[in-house]
Amino acid sequence: MLAPFLHNDLTEAGLDEAGRGCYAGPVFAAAVILPKDFHHPLLNDSKQLNEKQRDLLRPIIEKESSAFAVASVDNTDIDKINILQASFSAMHLSIDQLKIKPDFLLIDGNRFKPYPNVQHLCIVKGDGKYASIAAASILAKTYRDEFMLKIHAEFPQYGWNKNKGYGTATHRKAIDEFGLCCYHRKSFNILPEGFIQK
Repeated sequence: MLAPFLHNDLTEAGLDEAGRGCYAGPVFAAAVILPKDFHHPLLNDSKQLNEKQRDLLRPIIEKESSAFAVASVDNTDIDKINILQASFSAMHLSIDQLKIKPDFLLIDGNRFKPYPNVQHLCIVKGDGKYASIAAASILAKTYRDEFMLKIHAEFPQYGWNKNKGYGTATHRKAIDEFGLCCYHRKSFNILPEGFIQK
């Protein structure tokens, strides 16, 4: 059972990211402020749900949340600042876009770069513990999946409609054959040894 909030008297935003371990595409983050009485029987960590359940929950979260925002940092910036900093940056961008300023942030994971003038708490596996983080995990994941489907049309050989940019056997085989494209994270050293990029 997900906890509805940590502090009853504060406006809390839950935050999570999607796509940190991918070989290609941006990292996405979402920030969600839920009403204190929000409840949905399906709501859970996005990884515990199937695609159909996530797609069902997304419009409900968007409609019933007090505020939500989704932001991304692309692979070029990931290569410049590294994936951890890019994840923090995407989270900060999502907080910037919230129409309600939160008093407190619940962050999924064990590290975060403090957001100016707002206290936070990092919670390992927080997306399975707090409703607002679970909601953020669903938005970050569905928005990112949607983006990967869109760019799959440009580069169908990598199978992003199925692997969403993660390093599956199909994706790695395509990299062996075709090399990297403009959406790949070059800093991840994913080219096979001795491969000459055409």
